[in-house]
Amino acid sequence: MTAENRRNMEFYFAPMEGITSYTYRNLHHRFFGGVEKYYTPFLSPSAENGLSTRELKDVLPENNGEIRPVPQLLVNHPEGFLKGARLLRDLGYREINLNLGCPSGTVTAKKKGSGLLMYPEELDALLDRIFSDPMVTGGEILVSVKTRIGKNSPEEWPQLMEIYNQYPIYELTIHPRIQKDFYKNHPDLEVFSSALEASKNPVVYNGDIFTVADYRRFREQFPAVERIMLGRGLIMDPELGEKLLKIEAEETGMDGTCKETEDGPDLVRLRQFHDALFEAYGELMSGDRNVLFRMKELWAHMIVQFPDSPKLEKRIKKSTHLSEYTEAVNELFKEAGHGL
Repeated sequence: MTAENRRNMEFYFAPMEGITSYTYRNLHHRFFGGVEKYYTPFLSPSAENGLSTRELKDVLPENNGEIRPVPQLLVNHPEGFLKGARLLRDLGYREINLNLGCPSGTVTAKKKGSGLLMYPEELDALLDRIFSDPMVTGGEILVSVKTRIGKNSPEEWPQLMEIYNQYPIYELTIHPRIQKDFYKNHPDLEVFSSALEASKNPVVYNGDIFTVADYRRFREQFPAVERIMLGRGLIMDPELGEKLLKIEAEETGMDGTCKETEDGPDLVRLRQFHDALFEAYGELMSGDRNVLFRMKELWAHMIVQFPDSPKLEKRIKKSTHLSEYTEAVNELFKEAGHGL
């Protein structure tokens, strides 16, 4: 891949319910770089009440420090979207994301997330109402969309693409799986390629970029893509955004060659990040159980940084008290050779 084929790349952090709260986002931003935008776990505003107290807390500017995340709304009716959008606009937000990608059965059963993709006429009506609202037409907010390529079949995609092309979507993030895939099988890069060519709106790619090697393969196939949303990969390896920006810089050098080595994790910084998060959750939550539940959710992904420690992974999973958990984590980092 030559420097002439390169574009400036931006990386976004996809939301994950139960993990990427404002506490996590702030600490990730403090300890790691490489992320241009953080998306919030979805908010479900109602036409009557707007955002719940819990949802509002996650997006309050004073809880998000130096970052200004992108709120993601999960709705199937324009009134809820616009009610939430007005509240978020008044808090200072300019971009708001419509979630049409969530594959959860409890969500899709309500015609929300990727469940709405089965009803193209209703989807079209929703977008028509949103994009005709004066708040949007006047440029007070920008509306981006995250979507899958269908509910049950990729054959649904051409009609969906036709609908999206009717509206001035700020950015169209495409996760090239259908809802029934959840996160199994492989992203359909053939459909993504056709979408990239057909879209009248800027396209963001999302799906299965977990490592530098994954990124290189994708970049070779799609050198024109300028924006990528990373999800599970960034939770597994919080440094991933930094690593990929470094690869971009290295691979646009004078010789235009691609380096084949990949740096290992910075376990010292990873430990500092872990400890700060652990402390913050301890202050926010009451009781060992709640803190342990949140940390174990994180370790379910981050443990890939320690592939040679299955026994300690089990100890972390089975810990029932903070003292047990702390002892297991201490041994995990110590075993990795850093004495942490």
